[in-house]
Amino acid sequence: MYRIMIVEDDDKIAEILSGYIRKYNYEVVRAARFDDIRNEFVENRPHLVLLDINLPQYDGFYWCRQIRTISNVPIIFISARVGEMDQVMAIENGGDDYLTKPFNLDVVVAKIKGALRRAYGEYASVSAGSGDLYEVYGLGLDRSKNQVLWNGDKIILSHNEFRLLNCLIQQVGQIITREELLEELWDDADFVDDNTLTVNVTRVRKKLEELGIKGAIETVRGQGYRLEPVWKRESADA
Repeated sequence: MYRIMIVEDDDKIAEILSGYIRKYNYEVVRAARFDDIRNEFVENRPHLVLLDINLPQYDGFYWCRQIRTISNVPIIFISARVGEMDQVMAIENGGDDYLTKPFNLDVVVAKIKGALRRAYGEYASVSAGSGDLYEVYGLGLDRSKNQVLWNGDKIILSHNEFRLLNCLIQQVGQIITREELLEELWDDADFVDDNTLTVNVTRVRKKLEELGIKGAIETVRGQGYRLEPVWKRESADA
């Protein structure tokens, strides 16, 4: 049974969410210590987090960053904020998806099911404990840890970041359309803002740059993206 952690300080909303989600045979835990969400997360070990932005003490962006230091579980933001910048910040701070209040409960459950399938089920690109390393010209993807490795260094990726880079590296040098990437990353792509893909591409680019790989993900105007093996040249020069 999957465990869903709800981090929402509005009791009425939290109760409605909890009751509806339980109907689908998920275990639900509610955060109670809003000054200690990170430790509550560790104690409850959820498979997915529904995270509000406006919270006592620290906001949801802060707690998302805290959770990301220890886990890659799917995190779906739930917020009354409807601005595009709030959604961008949610993704940039480590979130996987975003729902605005008031939300349709069926859409909430659909988002949860999709995120769980991608992370753990039939659509998962990572088999837990598989220890499977996929490598192209020395750039490696550790599918058991959601990590990208290069020249002895490694950086952990979120589920969506990993799936995005995995899709690109599997077809290195080829153009992959935005539509194909959206379908690969989100099975409920109709609910996804196209900007979410752009933000995730930006995040993957930054993480590759942290490894010393610059300019690998090319934007092909009007078509999509292409992963060019620029690190192959750098490796050869070394």
